[in-house]
Amino acid sequence: MNLVISGKNIDITEGLRSAVEEKISKLERYFNDSTEVHVTLSTEKSRQKIEVTIPMKGSIIRAEETSSDMYVSIDLVEEVIERQLRKYKNKLIDKEQTVAQLSRTFLEEESYDEEDIKIIRSKKFAMKPMDPEEACVQMELLGHSFFVFRNAETEEVNVVYKRKGSTYGLIEPEF
Repeated sequence: MNLVISGKNIDITEGLRSAVEEKISKLERYFNDSTEVHVTLSTEKSRQKIEVTIPMKGSIIRAEETSSDMYVSIDLVEEVIERQLRKYKNKLIDKEQTVAQLSRTFLEEESYDEEDIKIIRSKKFAMKPMDPEEACVQMELLGHSFFVFRNAETEEVNVVYKRKGSTYGLIEPEF
C-alpha cells in the first residue's frame, strides 16, 4: 500500500505524518502492495479535516472527517474507511466482481452482513429538458438538496446539487 500525504493550509509535521502513517497503515491488511491511498489534511478556521481517497477498480473508497483536533480526525477517518471496506467486500463477493486490489487474507476472512441496503421509496417523474440554471431554480422551489434533469443542450441526464456556502454543483455523465 502506497501512502500519499498532502496538506492544504497546513504544514505536514513529522508528528502528523507519523500519526497518519500509524493509523492508515492499519488498513494495509486490506490491500495489495500496489494500492495507492491519498490522504489530504486541511485546516479552515478551527476545523481540522482529513480526507482519505482510495481509487479502486470501478469505484472509489472515500471518507472525510472534521473535528477541532487533527489527531481526533485521523482516528475517526480510519474507522470509517474500515467500515466502508467491509461493506465493499461483501458487495463485491455478492456480485462476483473483480477484487484485484484487495488482499487475499482480507477476502478470505469470514464475511458478515452489517446493514443491508433497503430502498423504502421509489419515485418516477417526467424530465423535461432544461438548462442547469433552471434546474437549480426548480430544486430551490422544491426545497431539495439535489435535482435530476435532462440537459436541454446535451440531452443527457444531469444532476445539480447544493454545496456548502450557497453554491451549486453540476454532475454530467461521461461515457
